Amino acid sequence: MISITRLYCGKEAPADNLRYGLHVKRPTTVPGDVPVDAASRRPVVVWNVTSRCNLNCRHCYSGSTLRGSASELTTEEGKALLDDLAAFGVPAVLFSGGEPLMREDVFDLASCARELNLRTTLSTNGTLVTPRVADRILDAGFCYAGVSLDGVGETNDLFRGRKGAFEKAVGGLRLLRDRGLRVGLRMTLTRRTAPDLDRVFDLIEAEGIRRACFYHLCYSGRAADLSSQALTHEETRAAVDRILARTRLLADGPDSYDVLTVDNHADGPYVYLRLVEEGSERSADVLRLMEWNGGGLCSSGVGIADVDWRGNVHPDQFWLHYCLGNVRQRPFSEIWTRTDDPLLAGLRDRKPLLKGRCARCRFLDACGGSLRVRAELACGDPWAPDPACYLSDEEIGLITGARASQGRSGDSVGRQTV
Repeated sequence: MISITRLYCGKEAPADNLRYGLHVKRPTTVPGDVPVDAASRRPVVVWNVTSRCNLNCRHCYSGSTLRGSASELTTEEGKALLDDLAAFGVPAVLFSGGEPLMREDVFDLASCARELNLRTTLSTNGTLVTPRVADRILDAGFCYAGVSLDGVGETNDLFRGRKGAFEKAVGGLRLLRDRGLRVGLRMTLTRRTAPDLDRVFDLIEAEGIRRACFYHLCYSGRAADLSSQALTHEETRAAVDRILARTRLLADGPDSYDVLTVDNHADGPYVYLRLVEEGSERSADVLRLMEWNGGGLCSSGVGIADVDWRGNVHPDQFWLHYCLGNVRQRPFSEIWTRTDDPLLAGLRDRKPLLKGRCARCRFLDACGGSLRVRAELACGDPWAPDPACYLSDEEIGLITGARASQGRSGDSVGRQTV
């Protein structure tokens, strides 16, 4: 995740201490809650508790359906997983799906996590949140709920495959917000949804939504069929520019917001370059924060993990086609600390393996080669350049002088292909 609020606007945001380490001086920081370095962090675990979902989203990385799978972890198996995660010291567990609220025992599992002192968050489409469900979400101890909205009104409904999904999702978000739960909005950027960015920011302000995450498209699951909807690099730059501009307006106001971009670590260097262009005195400090974080170097397989509904463990939630082991046979803590898996080992020491532009980029320590699973899905090679990198060859230090203009118009601004 790239904190636009922190990096571009210089405003304090939640989880800064975990994201940017001891370089962030916060009065709320207590001894022991800041890792020595980003690589030493225990992973945030995304748990896809079910593959059932009441919507049919075009970009669903898990390919979830209404019927789902009969091989979900049982309640007792889920509680054993949570017990192991707590003992292992993971900082948070994200209950995801499918739609997690379609799992009958989800509140029992969340309550178990709370008793184990695990920080739990909920990723939901919001359409199933009724007053009673909202009460149960709070009672179960969830500290945050991210509600997915991919545009406003019809844009969202078309993308999510259900008429009326937008109104129901906003209604669910309001119910949670009004009960005092911290809520956020989650949006995936495509050619169909990005034109709604200003309307989404208007919604954020109007509804008092204090957190927003904007996801770059990854070609996993049903998103593999969205190649025609992937933003070109020029369109990506335009979308990020709108996010920066609207976030700065929010940051200049009286309320506190937390705006992040997700799944493209090139956003960090892009923010740095914008600050340099604007003559900001903060640019050097921002680069230092990003290099501590490490970007992709410390994300998939290091700071993020996934457990699917069958108990299979993956390097992240987009890598469902690659299994590291199953918690029915071996605890997560043992699977995650194994040293004999070539992909896991590579993700944890990827610099020598990266190829092409990523290997030679001057921002490698800050971006870390971005999202390796996107390179693997698009190119068949997890160490190939991330096709979603929209920085020019000049910007990343590969060309200078007379060759620069040619680099800007070459493959660095072409359409992403799958």
